[in-house]
Amino acid sequence: MPSTPHVALPPFPFDNTFVRELPDFAIPWQPDPVPDPKLVYLNHELAAELDLPLAMLDEATCAALFTGQQLPAEAEPVAQAYAGHQFGGFAPVLGDGRALLWGEVVDRYGNRRDLMFKGSGPTPFSRGGDGKGALGAMLKEALYGEALHALGIPTTRALAVATTGEWVVRTHRHPGAILTRVAASHLRVGTFAFFAARGEREKLERLTRYALARHYPERVTDTAPPALALLEAVAEQHAHLVAQWMAVGFIHGVMNTDNMTISGESIDFGPCAFLEPFDPQTVFSSIDRFGRYAYREQPRIAQWNLARLAEALLPLLDPDPHTAVTLANRVLERFPALYEAAWLAAMRRKLGLTPDGDARTIAHDRALISDWLDLLATHAADFTAAFRALARYSAGDDASLRALIPDSELSRWLERWQHRVGLMPGQPSSTFADRLAQANPWLIPRNEAVTAALSAAEAGDLAPFERLLGAIQDPFRENPAYADLARPSSPEFLAQFRTTCGT
Repeated sequence: MPSTPHVALPPFPFDNTFVRELPDFAIPWQPDPVPDPKLVYLNHELAAELDLPLAMLDEATCAALFTGQQLPAEAEPVAQAYAGHQFGGFAPVLGDGRALLWGEVVDRYGNRRDLMFKGSGPTPFSRGGDGKGALGAMLKEALYGEALHALGIPTTRALAVATTGEWVVRTHRHPGAILTRVAASHLRVGTFAFFAARGEREKLERLTRYALARHYPERVTDTAPPALALLEAVAEQHAHLVAQWMAVGFIHGVMNTDNMTISGESIDFGPCAFLEPFDPQTVFSSIDRFGRYAYREQPRIAQWNLARLAEALLPLLDPDPHTAVTLANRVLERFPALYEAAWLAAMRRKLGLTPDGDARTIAHDRALISDWLDLLATHAADFTAAFRALARYSAGDDASLRALIPDSELSRWLERWQHRVGLMPGQPSSTFADRLAQANPWLIPRNEAVTAALSAAEAGDLAPFERLLGAIQDPFRENPAYADLARPSSPEFLAQFRTTCGT
């Protein structure tokens, strides 16, 4: 039986619009009882941002709260319905098989945020699964959410992780745990596909109006069809999101349509990881045997997923099917240009290139960026370290850069780059070096360090996880205390490194 909480829960500032406005889009459900809840992680900064009344709760009560053993009176837990294209194949019913949306709050900045359990037990959507979460997988969600947040990339975040006192069995036994995830919402491309596949037009219309009003209220007009406005907004958001992933070497690992949010936030950190040696074909996921979600494929897959959203929205775009398809295709055809512009802006910033210029300058910059990435790929240079080495080079230290790229072509590329950014050979610029350092992280979650920290946590030692989490929250500042965490993973480790979804 769960331990008795020490303190009664105060009122929570919930305003549950999803349940109130879309009551038939989810199934009311309750978290499973757990034998021994214990809080292992609480994001105090995020809790304050959400204006949650946690400061008055003791640890036992927080553990009961974040395992669903004692919920606020204002909570209305539901399992959401959605479909998904998984590795290209359509699954018409997926839904929250081990998750429950339990409330919404408006944070101190006026943004509406979902609170969702992950790993809280089976639901009617579980499809035979146990509905549980493993501690390592839940802590990984916390780690990567905070890493992306610190890098300025839109992302869901972990508010808390609590262990349950149970074991869950995957390939091995793992301590059971429940994550509390915070998101702008949990609406996905697959949410729209679910109702479109069932031919439920009225529900699709309600969902579209709700999503547009919640995430893109500035696009609500009397002239444009809501479905078209939503499709355009989601395309723009994901062009920028994936460009930012690419700019830091982040590989999501499983870009199924049920993992693509309508809000444009990163979500579901299962088989994700950061590139270390630069190889555009890198795949980390153990289940991605054909490289569908490789690093280089992420922009193309984002467009493919948007096409699935467009298909779901076709009946709402225009009464005439031909016109509807034409409108959808116009949005989809603009996506490569939207992505290219966002990617070019991100890469220019990383290389210190001014964002202005005519078409000739843009073409020159694209060639400069492409040739730089070719050099990295040729030498399997560490992606993160190479950009930081450029900052050191700008300050007069070229040793680390030439160690990464021992190639005569590097000197020719550097001449072109220096001319473009206005650096004089042999005249270091600490101001420019600082600008590059502020645009390129010194520290990312290195794969070997992440694996070691999560393994230690599952063995009962949270210190390595806590240290790594603290380090990645300040990724642009070189801190000698974390030099070991900034060190690239060993070639021997990377040769056998694979990630899993954790389910």
